[in-house]
Amino acid sequence: MSSNPLRTNIAGTSPYEPIIGFSRAVRIGNVVHVSGTGPVGAEELPAAEQTRVVLGIIEAALKQAGASFEDVVRTRMFLAHAEDWEEIGRAHGEVFGTIRPASTMVVAALLNPKWRVEIEAEAVVGG
Repeated sequence: MSSNPLRTNIAGTSPYEPIIGFSRAVRIGNVVHVSGTGPVGAEELPAAEQTRVVLGIIEAALKQAGASFEDVVRTRMFLAHAEDWEEIGRAHGEVFGTIRPASTMVVAALLNPKWRVEIEAEAVVGG
């Protein structure tokens, strides 16, 4: 546990958090780092719907940290299948189309083989 008074760990509901030893998000000062977030419980949905579920989980973590989507300056999208890029990208754009954070999209093997997407985010509150 950190003794840094500026650090706040935000827990989520992922079953992997206690096993791996991570927080859904960590706020240090006015910066919020949201961990890679998968569509836990939505594994059977199409890629766009999985993305919307992931963004909902991220939104809840940001809110707990005193931030919002408007504070997000960077996202990283990890795709299980390259052919999902447009579907996932459009769902990401529904939230970030006018906010326009720096963003990366990478194809990678994900923790759960049924996941189509995992997303991380970084926010600067008031930035």
